Amino acid sequence: MELVLILIGVLIVVGAAVVYLTATYNRLVNLRALVDNSWSNIDTELKRRYDLIPNLVRTVQGYARHEKEVLDRVVQARRQAMQSTGSPSSQAQDENVLVGALRGVFAVVEGYPQLKASSHFQALQDELVNTEDRIQAARRFYNGNVKDLNTLIGQVPSNLIARQYAFQPVEFFEIDNVFERQPVAVKY
Repeated sequence: MELVLILIGVLIVVGAAVVYLTATYNRLVNLRALVDNSWSNIDTELKRRYDLIPNLVRTVQGYARHEKEVLDRVVQARRQAMQSTGSPSSQAQDENVLVGALRGVFAVVEGYPQLKASSHFQALQDELVNTEDRIQAARRFYNGNVKDLNTLIGQVPSNLIARQYAFQPVEFFEIDNVFERQPVAVKY
């Protein structure tokens, strides 16, 4: 009878360990999938921004022919950002350059009242602001999922399971400069 109780106790402990191992592994896999999915959401929104920029540049060129250097910076920054496929931190740096170049365009627009009054320009500007908001939301979602995954990877005892199955911490998608955390400013 005592042997049966010991055997039942051992089976319960082993069963609980197997259930915990399986549940933790599945949670790690789920979080990794969420991180990958949320990164693809960021990528989709960034591509949406990239598609808007040529229209914006063409519209501004029609009014501000003397501002070629500013527009060329936007085109170059867009090209660099589109080609960026590295880590989240390297992509964030390229996005910072692009956002800074866009700010330069909107600063130039201030000197062209006809352009600011153009309904086509205003529609593009509104769409760009909307896209910036969507990028920020996607970035927050991604970083939240990264935090959850990295926390689980770092906590004891789940870190043992993560290490056993080669789960690695993931980089956050952060912008270095606090000023550049703001969406593109729109002034009418």
